[in-house]
Amino acid sequence: MLLTRDFFARGVHEIAPELIGAGLLVDGVGGTIVEVEAYDQDDPASHGFRGRTARTASMFGPPGHAYVYRSYGIHWCLNLVCAEEGRAEAALVRALEPTRGLEAMQERRGVDAVRALCSGPGKLCQALGITRVHDGLSLDEPPFELFAREFEPELAMGPRIGITRAVEQPWRYGLAGSPFLSRRF
Repeated sequence: MLLTRDFFARGVHEIAPELIGAGLLVDGVGGTIVEVEAYDQDDPASHGFRGRTARTASMFGPPGHAYVYRSYGIHWCLNLVCAEEGRAEAALVRALEPTRGLEAMQERRGVDAVRALCSGPGKLCQALGITRVHDGLSLDEPPFELFAREFEPELAMGPRIGITRAVEQPWRYGLAGSPFLSRRF
């Protein structure tokens, strides 16, 4: 079953764990989401914490759209916007298990090892061909396809990675034991 924008019209802390095991394709290339991080407007680690800017406008909604930004001026990162319009909440997709379009991902990343294709938010975006062009696009229309998970995953939870504020929050969710995580829990 395809996930629609309505799925994302709830709080990120409810949605983020439900994304583990969901399918994500961009132009038919992708796989199973195995790791996400939740960010909300009241979170000092969130891009939306200080308010709306030209860079963060997509994070403020509407829900069910992509918020794509560049991290450290190097890597693109994909976030799935949640909650009601005007409230900055999003789930950062950190890793997925590649299952569709492996050759395209290997060519884009310049690596053959399947484990290394999407084991981090920057790697994932490079493998799926995600850039700033995808910022603000609807997640339930091409080039995106998001599929509801077909199994109840065993979740791992822990602190988020690569932040300096609100590091104690256990808002990183992953598929327990997955070899495709960006970092073990």
